[in-house]
Amino acid sequence: MNNYSVAAATNSASGGATEQFEESGAALSLDEVRTLADRIIGNIESVISGKHEAAQMALTVLLAEGHLLIEDVPGVGKTVLAKALATSVNCTVNRIQFTPDLLPSDVTGVSIYNQVERRFEFQPGAVFANIVIGDEINRASPKTQSALLECMEEHQVSVDGVTHPLSSPFTVIATQNPVEMEGTYALPEAQRDRFMARISMGYPDAEAELDMLHSRDLASPLDALEAVATGEQLAAMMAAARTVFVSQPVKQYAVHIVQSTRRHPELRLGASPRATLHLVRAAKARAALEGREFVLPDDIDALAVSVLGHRLMPTSRALGQRGHGAAAVADVVERILAATPVPLSAGA
Repeated sequence: MNNYSVAAATNSASGGATEQFEESGAALSLDEVRTLADRIIGNIESVISGKHEAAQMALTVLLAEGHLLIEDVPGVGKTVLAKALATSVNCTVNRIQFTPDLLPSDVTGVSIYNQVERRFEFQPGAVFANIVIGDEINRASPKTQSALLECMEEHQVSVDGVTHPLSSPFTVIATQNPVEMEGTYALPEAQRDRFMARISMGYPDAEAELDMLHSRDLASPLDALEAVATGEQLAAMMAAARTVFVSQPVKQYAVHIVQSTRRHPELRLGASPRATLHLVRAAKARAALEGREFVLPDDIDALAVSVLGHRLMPTSRALGQRGHGAAAVADVVERILAATPVPLSAGA
């Protein structure tokens, strides 16, 4: 069963058992991947209705072995989405509630002296799990936020000169409130770049909100949610996604889009080479979710804003025209997509 442990804002580190899933001979076809994906997305939608695209994007990032940032105002279901995705797959899950007094050691772990054996013993932090939910990540200090940098990129933790490998698969699903809100710290550029994609939940429509009132009248649907896929199946789905074919024209298309962000007059910081890798990996996972053996330019187009948007920094002029950073960069990315020639052949 899923194992939630909360790293509270105290001086002690909380940890959970890690689990390593081997890619055995139980390989999955892309049709089987699509069937499992539909089952997981349906499970998520049973607790948060009207957010199919957000659920699909979250699963896409998970299969692409990336990290997901969910940004929106409080109360729209960011944490519910993260928990529902984590619960739908039977693997180890730890939740960290980020607060201003949370210490880096609460996240990564700490070495404690054992007086009986007269040696230091490493006590794992909450980051030691297959899926780590970082709730309100931008409420912690930049020092604590930076504790995730090595974990997210290299899947390891270094404490007191000793390197400890993390579990596989390993994914961070973080939520954050807009930086204009009180008690928040902007994420460092290096950490934002480590997130494969950023999505927003948005407010539910009237029908979904009314359905929420009925479904949560007596208890939270999360309490009754059960896993619909095993950790081994998740690892097999990830392996299948890696086999999706990306043609040279589609690779060139992705590179052209990313390079265009680096020379656009309305951006003072373009996307990194890591963004190119993330864009193509996410496109392969999206194709796998649809049971397709190859990536289409449409996959790149559908993912571009989510994968590139949080890495880009608009100029003051662009902000003045649109008044919001996310809206400014989304508009720039859309115009770059419209101006980039689409390759005629993608499957060869």
